[in-house]
Amino acid sequence: MPDRVVVFFDYQNVYMGARRRFHDAWEPAPCGQFDPVELAQYIARDSPFDRELAQVRIYRGQPDSTKQPGSYGASRRQHARWQRDPLVHLVTRPLRYPQNWPNQQPGERPQEKGIDVQLTLDFAVMAARGQYDVGIMMSTDTDLKPALEFVADLTRQDGKPRAEVAAWSAAGQHSPRLSIAGKPPLYCHWVGEDIYRRVKDTTDYTKTP
Repeated sequence: MPDRVVVFFDYQNVYMGARRRFHDAWEPAPCGQFDPVELAQYIARDSPFDRELAQVRIYRGQPDSTKQPGSYGASRRQHARWQRDPLVHLVTRPLRYPQNWPNQQPGERPQEKGIDVQLTLDFAVMAARGQYDVGIMMSTDTDLKPALEFVADLTRQDGKPRAEVAAWSAAGQHSPRLSIAGKPPLYCHWVGEDIYRRVKDTTDYTKTP
């Protein structure tokens, strides 16, 4: 039987990474968006082993409908598109807003809170429960390393499941990739600009249909 692959996306982190690698800062907001299922399918196939994509898990902060109605509506439309695919499991948590929003201090922005904790927990718990054979995490957030370390320990003890990571790569310039010290190196699926161009999503979700 093929190995069951679950791909975990830290969506905002991956989106911002694509903007930095493949776009200029002045380009519009849709630049950097990607189709999570198409990208996950590529990553799952990027292996000499017999593998099957079992689930695509997307973790993302959710704007407040009263504080950012435009962003809230855009995110809801984007989420609805993702969730048409039965492989998708979406996890959202409310954004935390600066004090005195929208009259916040210059440079202050809403922040994701709890997304890294939820992703870390799910990656580890699903591994312990045998809910995947290969878990692939795409993010550059080093706060997620404990989950990778936990699964690497399971691999050493039982031979499975296996933890891998994915990261963007452009013109010989790799994005930072997650790794764990003092343990066998994690396999990294480097995703180049050619693949990004195939999976990018240019939809402007701020526009209502």
